[in-house]
Amino acid sequence: MKTLFTDHPNSVNETYGEHMAMSASFGFAMLCGAFAAMVHAVFPFLFERTGSAIITRLHDRMVTNRIRVSPQSSPQAGPSAVHPAAAE
Repeated sequence: MKTLFTDHPNSVNETYGEHMAMSASFGFAMLCGAFAAMVHAVFPFLFERTGSAIITRLHDRMVTNRIRVSPQSSPQAGPSAVHPAAAE
């Protein structure tokens, strides 16, 4: 049962607590982006670049700068190191 909570965090070189904090920060950023997009839908002069800026920042944090660990290799940085099972 413990591996249900640790396999994925280990695959991205994080502990359970680190992964929980990182995921929560992503979720909060996405909520902020959703709010900005909804306001922008009604008032197009507000939050003109906020949603795309949040998406770009999250992509950089998650894909470009994330260290992933595959079962066959040691930690490597960047998207080329993404193990297919870890690319969720």
